[in-house]
Amino acid sequence: MTPQDFKDKWGPGGPAYDLNERQGAQSYFTDLCNLLGVPQPAMGGDAKGDYIFEKQTLALGQQRGFADVFKRGAFAWENKAPGKDLGVALKQLLGYSHALDNPPLLVVCDRLTTIIHTQFTGHPTVTYTVQLAEMDLPDKQALLRRVWLDPESFRPQQTTRDITEKAAHSFATLAEQLRKRGHDAEKVAHFLTQCLFCFFAEDVGLLPDRLFDKLLNARLVYGNKEKLTPSESLTKGLGRLFAAMRDGGIWGSDEIPWFNGGLFRTIDVPKLEITDVTELRNAANLNWSFIDVSIFGTLFERGLDPAKRSQLGAHYTDPATIMRIIDPVVRRPLLQKWELLAQSLRPQLAKSKKQGDAAYKLAYAQYISFLESLADFKILDPACGSGNFLFLGLKTLKDIELHIINEADVMGLERPLDLCTSPANMLGIEINEFAAELARVTVWIGELQWRVAHGYGFNTNPVLEPLDCIEHRDALMTPSVRPEPVEGVLPPLQYTEAEWPPASVVIGNPPFLGGSKKRGELGDAYFEALKTVFKDSVPGGADLVCYW
Repeated sequence: MTPQDFKDKWGPGGPAYDLNERQGAQSYFTDLCNLLGVPQPAMGGDAKGDYIFEKQTLALGQQRGFADVFKRGAFAWENKAPGKDLGVALKQLLGYSHALDNPPLLVVCDRLTTIIHTQFTGHPTVTYTVQLAEMDLPDKQALLRRVWLDPESFRPQQTTRDITEKAAHSFATLAEQLRKRGHDAEKVAHFLTQCLFCFFAEDVGLLPDRLFDKLLNARLVYGNKEKLTPSESLTKGLGRLFAAMRDGGIWGSDEIPWFNGGLFRTIDVPKLEITDVTELRNAANLNWSFIDVSIFGTLFERGLDPAKRSQLGAHYTDPATIMRIIDPVVRRPLLQKWELLAQSLRPQLAKSKKQGDAAYKLAYAQYISFLESLADFKILDPACGSGNFLFLGLKTLKDIELHIINEADVMGLERPLDLCTSPANMLGIEINEFAAELARVTVWIGELQWRVAHGYGFNTNPVLEPLDCIEHRDALMTPSVRPEPVEGVLPPLQYTEAEWPPASVVIGNPPFLGGSKKRGELGDAYFEALKTVFKDSVPGGADLVCYW
């Protein structure tokens, strides 16, 4: 088949143009394979199902679905009729992806347009588009052949870690500029955390129509000249936008979702100068939807805290190291419990003749009870810092729930419409106020990223659950009422041992501080109180980490 034959057959007015999705899917794909000179799926699929039409998958929702074409290790392909929404097609593939071993390429096509989406772990998504009218161009044909013959060649050079480090450095520069002009460090940190979330929300589509980017780059007409909005106007505009995100409502012609969550409870935008606006515009050029929040919190905290600025390029606890704790404490025990239940559910369901009979109802009730136990599973990090452990704990819990839902689907159990695990499963204690706020944002972004990656929609009422379960306080001691002065001298503050919230498991990396250094770092009063409160459980010369 020549390129012109292909275009004539499948283009507007051609004999195959009006075929519906079902009628045209396989014949279009077969013609495309012939055009490109690449292998076709074997009729009925190959023996292992590694390259097959209509690969059965476990889709989100109530029914199983089929990827139109699947090639293991290469791609999943979804065909639509001309004019259909390819965004919907991509969402379908995202729902199938986990059950298809996460192919590196997701391809959606309405015969007139073919869009290749990369999804390599640890890399941002990149898209490539080929129009039907371009099928005679050698470079476009070569691009499409790589989908079959060399999918690895689509792996982006830039990693999510590269993007994350650039973002952290950009915000560190902005924070330093604002502090040098006398702005309070905590207020600067809070403002930039709000900006961070806006960049992310815009890039995942929660803020409509590139609204934040347009605000940063708005232009006004002065006389007969067009100039960028002055920094004073931008300062006010950001304050109004944050208020709209706090309460929900109309911004110009756009409707802003109700974000809530506490992030925009306090709005205090510092006076911005042109250098600040320029740095914000530079940051806007990054793809914030792919920020690696497992390390970003640490880098962000270092960049915004003057005391930690010199640590910006220093080592941080990488995700693989954190998973050495989370895997045996969270993942393996929960999956073992599920497997024991699954072993008892399979013979029960074998007795079921139809959905809704007594055997099915009993099995389904046990299944839902297990999911509810996941909703009640609490992970506590009592020295949570900027939330790296909490983020990976949440991701692990959601991965476990999706795995269980997929396995239950194979057994014939009806799928729930949404997951029951959420940021509310995460509990944290952190003594640094800014780090505690950053931990909440890390968990929020982690939740939203997971939903995007797995084809789940966003919650919108509100977008962000309040995360009061990540507390700003001392994890070791709670100050009691200060005693009355004695002869004009104020006695030392009295402490009691701090209480931790009830949790299913405790994870984290509390601070290490040798016994000989504790007094100098903590101060005399706190050091003596620590010895007094924990005198029956921790030797006075022990490392600070032992108190956890």
